[in-house]
Amino acid sequence: MPPEAAALIDSVVDKYDAELVELRRDLHAHPELSWSETRTTELVAARVEQAGWRVTRLPRTGFVADLGDEGRIVALRADLDALPVDDTTSDPWTSTVPGVAHACGHDVHTTSLLGAALALAEANDRGLLPGRVRLLFQPAEEVMPGGALHLMSLQALEGVERVFALHCDPGVDVGQIGLRLGPLTSAADKLEVRLEGDGGHTSRPHLTGDLTFALAKVTTELPAILSRRFDPRSGVSVVWGIVHAGAAPNVIPDRGLVAGTVRILDAVAWADCELLVRELVHQIVEPYGVIARIDYQRGVPPVVNEPVSHRLMARAVTRVLGDRGPVTAHQSLGGEDFGWYLDSVPGAMARLGTRTPGGPTYDLHQGNLRVDERAIGIGAKVLAMAAVEALITDL
Repeated sequence: MPPEAAALIDSVVDKYDAELVELRRDLHAHPELSWSETRTTELVAARVEQAGWRVTRLPRTGFVADLGDEGRIVALRADLDALPVDDTTSDPWTSTVPGVAHACGHDVHTTSLLGAALALAEANDRGLLPGRVRLLFQPAEEVMPGGALHLMSLQALEGVERVFALHCDPGVDVGQIGLRLGPLTSAADKLEVRLEGDGGHTSRPHLTGDLTFALAKVTTELPAILSRRFDPRSGVSVVWGIVHAGAAPNVIPDRGLVAGTVRILDAVAWADCELLVRELVHQIVEPYGVIARIDYQRGVPPVVNEPVSHRLMARAVTRVLGDRGPVTAHQSLGGEDFGWYLDSVPGAMARLGTRTPGGPTYDLHQGNLRVDERAIGIGAKVLAMAAVEALITDL
């Protein structure tokens, strides 16, 4: 990368640091759920447009922005939506929307990408952008199968050669970024099993399907059997979040429900999982004379970082943070719809450290999540430099 381009990106992001932090706090105080990110979309799109990008607002929510007139296209992505959880922090910018919070750090993703947009706009004005960049401000990452498919259906990846993104990691110190070649996340699906059968009195289970017992069998045996039907290296994990049947201790109910997620580290196993799950559930309940109704919702594929994109991201991280910036990221069982983009074009995602060194370690999707806001500027610089690195690299 030309030294003047790197220096410009660094100085521009620093110049806008206070604005970016203030915007992040505004977004955090006004979170919006998936497909409802109307205020967030307009607030960010207006600022990107003001910086000189060509903005296309999308149906429903979200927007795409383009910069540059010719050359290869590199895309950068951020997600806009919040989660249906209560914000339990006491910060001045705590959520003002009951039951909704930016508990996954998407407010940081959004403001980091905005910072990258401001830096790249100035680079373009000075003739230091050797190609085109597309910004994907995506709605609805938190719902399956994710807003990424919506953007792809609108040809948001048309002409794109490479795509990059960051995701907050509260287990990594600010000033460090987790990198991993190959799989970074898992595939993630939703599974709901509803059982129906003849109810009755608990003194006469032989006259019923004993639905609660059958439901318990599904709850315990399905995860166990899957662990023996798949290669252990595929990392299939079934974890239940809802188990419900009955309302009285001496009544066998006629309906029951168990629901949870299926997570799979391997894309090949993911392709086979739904059919096997359906087959096994019916086999498990068949001896008990109950009927199983299965709702299996395929969610997102694994995020698999492509080798060249991984190297470009690593180069950008080192330029921003030095040799101590990159750390090794481990594959997570979390799901991320960024994987859909990587099914179509090469790209990479990295883990943006948000923990204050020596401070507490928070967890994502929890209402007490706090981030070290220095991560915003770091993320902006890394995204901008990754885009320039990709545009100047002769592949």
